[in-house]
Amino acid sequence: MATVGTERKARRRRGGRRAGVLLSALLAAGLAAGCTSGGSGDDGRGPRESPTATRNEEGRPPVLAVKIDNAPEARPQSGLDAADAVYVEQVEGGLSRLMAVYATELPESVGPVRSARESDLELLRQFDEPLLAFSGAQSKLLPLIDEAPLTPVDPGSEADAFTRDPGRAAPHNLFLRPDRVLEDPPGEAALTTGFREGPAPSGGTAEEEATVRFPAARFTFTWSDADGRWRVSMDGSPATTRDGDRLTAATVVVQEVTVRRSGFRDFLGNNSPYTETVGSGKATVLRDGRAYPASWSRPSADDGTSLTSPDGDPVNVAPGPVWVLLTSGR
Repeated sequence: MATVGTERKARRRRGGRRAGVLLSALLAAGLAAGCTSGGSGDDGRGPRESPTATRNEEGRPPVLAVKIDNAPEARPQSGLDAADAVYVEQVEGGLSRLMAVYATELPESVGPVRSARESDLELLRQFDEPLLAFSGAQSKLLPLIDEAPLTPVDPGSEADAFTRDPGRAAPHNLFLRPDRVLEDPPGEAALTTGFREGPAPSGGTAEEEATVRFPAARFTFTWSDADGRWRVSMDGSPATTRDGDRLTAATVVVQEVTVRRSGFRDFLGNNSPYTETVGSGKATVLRDGRAYPASWSRPSADDGTSLTSPDGDPVNVAPGPVWVLLTSGR
C-alpha cells in the first residue's frame, strides 16, 4: 500500500481548512437534529458534478469509500470481499457499521448502503478527494459533507448508481453499482492508508482466534492455514459473501481509539459516537496466524496511519485485504 506523499499532504491541508472552520462553527452551535432515514430523492443540495469526471491533479480517479450496513438484517453484504480496506466503526447503541475502501478492484455491487457519520470525514481525509457513497445523513451534517475534501455520492445526486433489492426490506436493501460512478479503479497508489506491505515482524505470539468486542457487536477472526488468511465472523456467525463464500482478511488491525460523544444525534435521539482516528495509541496486528503488539500514529487527518513495534520498527501488513477495527477496547 502506498504512503502519503509530502506534496499531496500539502495540497490536502489547503483543501481541508475550509471544512475544519465550518465544522467548528456548527459544533459550537450545539447541533442536535435527527438523522435522516431517506435513501432516495432530492436532498435540496442541488446538482453536483458527476463523480465519473472526478480526477486528481495526476489525472488518476479517486478511491471509492462506501458506508455499509452491518445489522443482522443486512447480512450477507455485497462487495466486502473486493475491498482493499474495511474499517469497522461504532455507531449508536454500541452497534457497528462498516466503511469499505476500493482502489484496486470495483465489484459489481456494494451494500447495503447506509448513512454517513461525522467521524467519516476525518477518516477519509487520508485519501486524495475520495468518493463517499452513502444513503442519508443528519440534515445538519450535510453541509459538512459538502464542504469536506471529498465527492459525495448518494441516491439524491446519482440515482442511476443505486438499486433496490426487492428480496430485502428497507432500509437494508439499497446497493451501489460502482461502475456507474467510476470508470476504472485508481490503483494501489491511491490507497494512502499509511499501512505498508512487507515481511512480518519478528516475535509475536501464535494465535488461532481473536475476538474484538464493541458494546453491542463482536467480530471474531479465525486463522485458516488453507486460506492463508483470517476468516471473519460477526456476532458469532460466519461472515460470507452473497454467494456463500467466507469473508477473509489478510491482516487485522485492532486499533484502540477514543470514542466520544459528538454534537449529533440519530432520529431516535441517541447520541452519535465520534471515533477519533487522529492521534496515537495501542494496537494489535494479526497476520500469518500470529498477533503482534504495536503502536499506531496518525499525526494529522491528512496523514495515513503508521504501525510500529515496541522497539520502534515498522509493523508491515500482509498482501491482501486489511480490516481495521476502531475500538475503545478489545
